[in-house]
Amino acid sequence: MDWRSQTDGTAVIADDPWLEPYADILRARYAYYQRMKRNIEEHEGGLEKFSRGYEIMGFNKTPEGVMYREWAPNARMLNLTGDFNHWNRESHRAVKNKYGVWELFVPNHPDGTPAIHHRSKIKIFMETATGEHTYRIPAWISRVEQESGNPTYCGIYWDPPKQYEWKNPIPAKRPTNLKIYETHVGMSSIEPKVSSYKEFTRDVLPHIVDLGYNAFQLMAIMEHAYYASFGYQVTNFFAISSRFGTPEELMELIDTAHGYGLVVLLDVVHSHASKNVDDGLNQFDGTDHLYFHEGGRGITRFGTRGFLIIVVTKYKDFYFPI
Repeated sequence: MDWRSQTDGTAVIADDPWLEPYADILRARYAYYQRMKRNIEEHEGGLEKFSRGYEIMGFNKTPEGVMYREWAPNARMLNLTGDFNHWNRESHRAVKNKYGVWELFVPNHPDGTPAIHHRSKIKIFMETATGEHTYRIPAWISRVEQESGNPTYCGIYWDPPKQYEWKNPIPAKRPTNLKIYETHVGMSSIEPKVSSYKEFTRDVLPHIVDLGYNAFQLMAIMEHAYYASFGYQVTNFFAISSRFGTPEELMELIDTAHGYGLVVLLDVVHSHASKNVDDGLNQFDGTDHLYFHEGGRGITRFGTRGFLIIVVTKYKDFYFPI
């Protein structure tokens, strides 16, 4: 069999003959991928458009205010609350459309200033499918922080008045022989503490270059409540870990690395979603089958795969823009 010439998903066997006993599984997975891709192309305007769903979902700023959308089809009520409305649980009610997406527009103040300010705390107040009234962190939010002296996490509306100005593009000349330095920002210090993006930029990047590496991989940078998981129990997929610093400080780290000519690999974890309810996606709308399969199976559904495609695109667009 000339595996290299196959177009049914089995060409990879040419590079790894140990996969040959699994040829039928590879064909089935590739066929499933093709069906999903056709579905997206036919109904969502193509993969490129679909992958930019973050421009529709979550919080999106307009000249007139902020548009907020959240997928929670089984919720009975979904309101937005936070610092911006003095934690009034009833004043900002979202409306659910036929696709199970809740929508709410928060207009600017009459003087044109934003109603939701940068770094203000924000949450969902929801009536779930079971009738429970509870708080949730918006699934698409780009910043989450742990409250001081409290294990509870809270969504943070992130809209800095000054955007980060990129200086260095991704190195045009890619190395033909990658030498990858695997590292974890929090554990990168020689001191017994959780390190930061700024300290990594100052102390570790020159060390990587001096050792002769041409690439490095940042392990598990998404937000996670349980630090001992090393970041492999993700609670908030669009948010980088606030333990290490701000999105702009991670941008500076990546920008500086590109200035050194380094290839930067972000370990974007897809298959390790935390089962936390209060600060994660589990039972988000009161059911166990929104972002997870119901019951013991507990793995991601088609809708979640779409969610994860959008996650990857946002990381690419925000942290590798040039």
